[in-house]
Amino acid sequence: MIKIGNVEIKKTACLAPMASVADRAYRLMCKKYGCAYCVSEMVSAKGICYSDKKTAELCTITDDERPMAIQLFGSEPDFMAEAVEIVLKYNPDIIDINMGCPVPKVVNIGAGSSLMKDIDLAGRITESAVKSAGNVPVTVKIRSGWSTDSINAVEIAKTIESAGASAIAVHGRTRDQFYSGYADWNVIKSVKDAVNIPVIGNGDVTDADSCVNMYNTTGCDLVMIGRGSYGNPFIFKEIECRLNNKLYIPPTVEEKMRVMLEHIRMIIELSPKSEELAVHEARKHSAWYMNGYYGSAKFRAECYQLKSYSEAEFLAERFIKLQNDRLHNNHQKNS
Repeated sequence: MIKIGNVEIKKTACLAPMASVADRAYRLMCKKYGCAYCVSEMVSAKGICYSDKKTAELCTITDDERPMAIQLFGSEPDFMAEAVEIVLKYNPDIIDINMGCPVPKVVNIGAGSSLMKDIDLAGRITESAVKSAGNVPVTVKIRSGWSTDSINAVEIAKTIESAGASAIAVHGRTRDQFYSGYADWNVIKSVKDAVNIPVIGNGDVTDADSCVNMYNTTGCDLVMIGRGSYGNPFIFKEIECRLNNKLYIPPTVEEKMRVMLEHIRMIIELSPKSEELAVHEARKHSAWYMNGYYGSAKFRAECYQLKSYSEAEFLAERFIKLQNDRLHNNHQKNS
């Protein structure tokens, strides 16, 4: 176990905050398979202050998702302080501040990874959040730097620690890398060596082997997984088994399709929209569950045409049949 403030978290792996991906259905599915901790999708501090209804919906936390943080983004200390006070009514276990998002619409308002260029402002935003949060711990997610010419994660981490943050998550890529290339785990290690608060490592963890390697290489207190969980909530079970010296049995194609359909049903049930619109949002998830299989490219293309749950069921049946037929044919060839 590790402690972030007064919050205890299993030292296995947690789910990264991913806008338009890690919604409640996604988080619940990952928690079901052993995710130790999760963070909400990004919430605008200014939007919260102006009572944006959609923003408020993002802050709701169910018991099955705990421990969970609400993640805020913004560039103004006063708005951040007010937003923290507002989100406290949703009883988050932790409040997280996004200083790592690379997308232009966030960066262009001086938020997200843009704050990597203004360490003083990053510190003031953190301090204002900490003062408003009371006993709720505040954490900050950063990148290794704005660009390869300005790797300053250690400097900003020290400032964030001094401002009262209870933990720091470090994505080992710069802003100009976005999600390309490789994460630099040495930066995560440097941050861990430089501060006394827990450090969460993020970047390029896709299975139990890479999770163990990150722990060993960086000395981080907790591993955070983003894209490695796409269509693969099982990764959390795999990691938990490895770290507890238990046997892990990978899911069969039948189990993957069953979980995919369960995930789609959950998206439909939790969505206020019509089934067709909810399934539209589920399309990318269904495609991710089929990655890595024989003939999956054709089926993934069909996923992006789904309009109903019954269509998803039929697609899953055909996908399972394709895999089993291929297995049968290969067995006959080799016998």
